[in-house]
Amino acid sequence: MNIILLQNIEKVGSKFEVVTVKNGFGRNYLIPKGLAIIANDTNSRRLADLRKREAAKEAKSLEHFHAIVEKLQGQVLKIGAKAGTSGKIFGSVTNIQLSQALKEQLEVEIDRRLISFPEEVKMLGAYTAVLDLHPDIDAKVNFEVVSE
Repeated sequence: MNIILLQNIEKVGSKFEVVTVKNGFGRNYLIPKGLAIIANDTNSRRLADLRKREAAKEAKSLEHFHAIVEKLQGQVLKIGAKAGTSGKIFGSVTNIQLSQALKEQLEVEIDRRLISFPEEVKMLGAYTAVLDLHPDIDAKVNFEVVSE
């Protein structure tokens, strides 16, 4: 069965790609969940319009992400954590805590799933996190873990 994907689906394909899947997977999962449409003549003609709308939406979000990167530049967030005498913190700093710190200190709302750490944060000190806002934009956030 040939279908047009409406979202990126892992191990199947990317958005607006025409792929061949098994009939049951397409008919029982992808199409009812709104993840794909059947690749017939009518929908294939609609595909160009969908791509155009998506490109306009992408350009608008790209401007928003550039504004976020400008706001983050040169800023250092402070995240409080309970620590022992040796500087080792109890637990670790997670992307949820960093997301909350961004919202509270810089008034920037970023989904926690877009934040990743190149190294584990288990000691007091300065670190850098990577924000995966857009494939074209590399954003880094500097933060410091301080004792509460």
